[in-house]
Amino acid sequence: MLQNTPTSTKRELQLLSVAAEMYPFIKTGGLGDVVGSLPDALEKQGVSTRTLLPGYPAVLRALSNREEIIRIDNVLGHTGTVLCGRTEGNTVYALDVPALYDRPGNPYLEPSGQPWSDNGIRYAVLSRVGALIAAGLLPDWKPDVVLTHDWHAGLVAPYLHYMEGTPPPVAHVIHNLAFQGLYPYDMLQTFGLPDDAFTPDKLEYYGQISFMKGALQLSDRLISVSPTYVEEIQTPEEGMGLDGVLRARSNVLTGILNGVDLREWNPMTDPSVFFPYAVGDIIARRANKRVFQAEFGLPQKADALLLGMVSRLTTQKGADLLARLAPRLFQENIQLAVVGTGDEAIMQEFAALRSRYPDNFVCHLRYSEVLGHRLHSAVDASLIPSRFEPCGLTQFHALRYGSIPIAARVGGLSDTIIDANSAAVSEGVANGILFSPTTEDMLYLAIRRAQTLFRQKAVWARMQRNGALHDVSWNGKAAQYAQVLQEMSGYETKTTDTGTDIAPRRADPASARPRLSRQVARMPRTSGGTTISSLIPFSPRTGTGP
Repeated sequence: MLQNTPTSTKRELQLLSVAAEMYPFIKTGGLGDVVGSLPDALEKQGVSTRTLLPGYPAVLRALSNREEIIRIDNVLGHTGTVLCGRTEGNTVYALDVPALYDRPGNPYLEPSGQPWSDNGIRYAVLSRVGALIAAGLLPDWKPDVVLTHDWHAGLVAPYLHYMEGTPPPVAHVIHNLAFQGLYPYDMLQTFGLPDDAFTPDKLEYYGQISFMKGALQLSDRLISVSPTYVEEIQTPEEGMGLDGVLRARSNVLTGILNGVDLREWNPMTDPSVFFPYAVGDIIARRANKRVFQAEFGLPQKADALLLGMVSRLTTQKGADLLARLAPRLFQENIQLAVVGTGDEAIMQEFAALRSRYPDNFVCHLRYSEVLGHRLHSAVDASLIPSRFEPCGLTQFHALRYGSIPIAARVGGLSDTIIDANSAAVSEGVANGILFSPTTEDMLYLAIRRAQTLFRQKAVWARMQRNGALHDVSWNGKAAQYAQVLQEMSGYETKTTDTGTDIAPRRADPASARPRLSRQVARMPRTSGGTTISSLIPFSPRTGTGP
């Protein structure tokens, strides 16, 4: 499908992005953050993005000014409407198929926690409409290039492969190879694909249909979210059964780190932060630590190492290791706060720890965007004990907010964290702590190493400042995306802005988004461990709250 007839026309490249989630409309993890923040960064590189999303209720509510673009009477047996709206600076196409997407809660899971039984057709329909738009379905717009994300959009390239004409090239982004969209062979016709698609060089994966494999085999370019993860997924240990495919296509496989939106992640303007402070201001963070401890009923001990973890609570993220390790940590002068949701068994372990160690441990076992920000503004160190991590955004958030990341040496974590070994500390370049392998004992030793460094105030302060100065933005990374897209399309785009988003030591209020109005933060009363926080009705003992 790759176009090999480049032109020299300099103009804005038209990009169709297809994904299952996009912040701030719908988000379950890093995928939503990346899909939400990348278009703005690409705009500065001369790439104009329109994003196709499923018409979840949250998406349709956000597109209050939407208009109907086209109605499709039969897309894999369903009737759908493509709606278009512009919000939060993004142009969004919402595929409104109520029978498939008009459901409450998590986009992928039933209330019981099990995947929706019809997820296959739900995301096949999304891919099919993405392919139709790419091929020219809409009356007044056709993309030059298509960017598809993870398995949910994995069938876009296969559908285009079997269409007549010359479709635009497709780049597929691998956010997490562990999720592949596997379905039985007898659904091939349901997905509207010919028998020829069920072969080892297309979608066949050990007797099943794999959305991800179809994307890997038939997309023109492949992008994954960190250089180290690109190397890892080409090995049998981390390739999830697709390492051979990836090695065979290594000449079109590129690793590009993720970035974050510095307007969303700015402690000076973040409405989730009790006491706003400039990026790199480590002294002002101390008030946030005290108020966080008091809010959740922890003793307000400045010398206690306050650890935090914001994550999906799964074995991939190493949450089970932390749950088992916690009692050993509490024998030291260590406090721990956990925010997230995930495997029921792991959440039950954390709930039990909350009851047993009320002076050392608090947890919020639900998704909370507010706490996901606030925690990094208060804790001394952020835990990321992942068994594998394609890129990770948590370490970026921690670095930006002055929290030292303690992370497994895997994937993008090893690409973005400079370990505080003796040489790095002596040279003054360390910004975090890395450990390997990902085991309970090695995590414990990494935390004890952090505790030793925490007592060395000058060393710790230097690491915090190094983290705040680390470029966690899309600057540079978006340029790499734009270069790949340009090579695919043959167009030389006109860069509208070179990008100056490197994280400063001091925040730039002029470029920040206005703060949301909220009650003026006050220091909470400490008697009886009570709290006066009005932002979140949260009880560290019962776990109630949004």
